[in-house]
Amino acid sequence: MTDSEKSHDRPVKPALLRGFLRRCPKCGQGHLFDGYLSVHDACPACGEPMHHQRADDGPAWLTMLIVGHLMAPLLHVYFVKFRPEPLELFALFSVGCVALSLALLPRLKGLMIGFQWSRRMHGFSGS
Repeated sequence: MTDSEKSHDRPVKPALLRGFLRRCPKCGQGHLFDGYLSVHDACPACGEPMHHQRADDGPAWLTMLIVGHLMAPLLHVYFVKFRPEPLELFALFSVGCVALSLALLPRLKGLMIGFQWSRRMHGFSGS
């Protein structure tokens, strides 16, 4: 199989979307995770092996990057417009940062696994 054939048989966009939705990047049916961040060894629906994925610290880094870039401007605007008490500001934005981080982390990990699968990285070269 040539390089151009390999790049077209696993399109990136659907794999990224399926991963972001926490589904198998190959079939889109099986759940990618066994828990909050634990990846199944293989897809429960199609059997695609997932044990060799290497997301490592990438999802955490992306989560911090996105949450920081969203919450910092909001913090500034909220402070300038309303001049809240420090405790109110802390309570509101700490809860917001934690909630957004917890929501994004598994989705970004799925996104990275989908990218690895589509590009045949880290053992996803078979099948």
